[in-house]
Amino acid sequence: MCGIMGYIGSGNAQDILLKGLETLSYRGYDSAGIAIQQEGALHVVKTRGQIDDLRKKCAASQLSGTLGIGHTRWATHGEANDLNAHPHTDGRGRIAIVHNGIIENHLQLRNMLTERGYTFVSDTDTECAAHLLHFLYDGDLLRSLLLTARYLTGSYAIAAVCADDPSALYCIRSGSPLVLGTCSGEAFLSSDIPALLPYTRDVTVPEDGETAVLRRTGIQIYNAKGRPRKSTSFHVSWDVQSAEKGDYPHYMLKEIHQQPQVLASPPVTSHKTLNSPQQALLLGCGTAYHACLLGAYYIERLSGIPAHPEIASEYASRIAFPYKNCACIAVSQSGETADTLSAAHTAVNRGANLIALTNTLGSSLSRMASAALVTPAGPELAVASTKAYTSQALALLHLARSWGAQLGKEEDPLFEEHLQHLPAWANEALKTEKLLKAYIDPRADKPLFFFIGRGADAVTAKEAALKFKEITYIPSEAYPAGELKHGAIALIHPGMPVIAVCTQPQWVHKTLINLSECRARGAECVCFCLPHMEKEAREAADFVFTLPDMPPLLAPIISIIPLQLLAYYAACKRGLNVDKPRNLAKSVTVE
Repeated sequence: MCGIMGYIGSGNAQDILLKGLETLSYRGYDSAGIAIQQEGALHVVKTRGQIDDLRKKCAASQLSGTLGIGHTRWATHGEANDLNAHPHTDGRGRIAIVHNGIIENHLQLRNMLTERGYTFVSDTDTECAAHLLHFLYDGDLLRSLLLTARYLTGSYAIAAVCADDPSALYCIRSGSPLVLGTCSGEAFLSSDIPALLPYTRDVTVPEDGETAVLRRTGIQIYNAKGRPRKSTSFHVSWDVQSAEKGDYPHYMLKEIHQQPQVLASPPVTSHKTLNSPQQALLLGCGTAYHACLLGAYYIERLSGIPAHPEIASEYASRIAFPYKNCACIAVSQSGETADTLSAAHTAVNRGANLIALTNTLGSSLSRMASAALVTPAGPELAVASTKAYTSQALALLHLARSWGAQLGKEEDPLFEEHLQHLPAWANEALKTEKLLKAYIDPRADKPLFFFIGRGADAVTAKEAALKFKEITYIPSEAYPAGELKHGAIALIHPGMPVIAVCTQPQWVHKTLINLSECRARGAECVCFCLPHMEKEAREAADFVFTLPDMPPLLAPIISIIPLQLLAYYAACKRGLNVDKPRNLAKSVTVE
């Protein structure tokens, strides 16, 4: 959600900033801009719309400075227009900033600064920080930035440049992501790692409340009191190609097809051994929450430990959790999801032991946790998550299995062999691609889709419906199959697609009865099932797609793959921007 890019070096800052912003565009945005320090002045170019629109404006400006900041904005305060786009200046053109996050006390600051003669030209909270920084500026931007932070309430990552100082780029963070990198004679900052990969894979992450000064000679980090500290970096193993589409038309399709590779690698455990708890609390939002639902299923099945999945943004209302000796597993692809971070803080304050499950080593979530599981998914750039979900599910399966072993639970002797076969089953599931496209193409304009299942299949139905609504904009609902008759069946009408997931033998018969009830009311019924269930499924469904022949326990990790493809091809048929669906952002860094 929003993207920041900053550069200081000897190269053309404009070109580097635009390239970085383009890389960050997967985060979701509606406007963009840059500020370049050149010949003792700041030159700001910004526009509503896409990076290409900004590039056209920049071409007319002919900027050649070697220091600058850039931003892609996802609108929060004020509509998407040129005035609300970042960077914002102090009104005198001497200081420019870009900002991710939310400044919660912006109205109070706006009133205070207006009384002191400052004129506002935008509706944003960010412009308050720009004017406040100028108000407190005493010739030392580092000191002024630290002082400014004392007045700000909320979350923020701010990068600043000053017309008076051509030798440094400044930044500060609190609750919003920011990563730093250097190479020979150059320094970079960004809100996410992929934008730095063309230049460096050694990344430094400032802690909350810290400030950094980037110079051509290197980076210095300061704590909240302005005292310098030695910075440490970590090495990113991704290469540039892994953050590019390659021969695929969309990142999403590439990432769906990467799942066999992802499922071949277990998660990396950092910090310490993950000892079995008396209970588990799982926190996540959106797709990560669905991974929590599946993780809770695995934890209870394989270890017998009671597991409680919670929507992170709602967790604060659950005052009874956690109990004694509780492991809180916070799941976030980016490790920067604001709702999940807030919920994790609450759980820790209530006595839980925090385990981070994230795809980003060095993220805020992984740094605040006592232990971390880092998934090997690599960069996921499509807004709609695919490979991150399956890697999270597999990581939670490994964790559940580990806890079960610690507690002496018996395991199927073929379980390890089955785990090794997951990539092959994923490849087999991908082979249904042409059949799925042929099915969905003539149905991509249906007004409503239902997804149903029971047990673990109900989780798959939820994730399938989320993928569908995210990228097709078609209303799609998911229900435990037995819940249909308790209200939702009123929505069934002739020709409406109802898609059932049937991989759990103990629930297949009942789910197919529910599917038959929909068919009797004119619905077009579809079933995704295991091979030995196909005969029974054909009696209840108009279309049957057979999944690989695999153990039911592992089926939910694989069965989501064809449903991801179904959503993808429906969105393509509708001519939509699959990788950047409207109103959504990849990393949701505001609550």
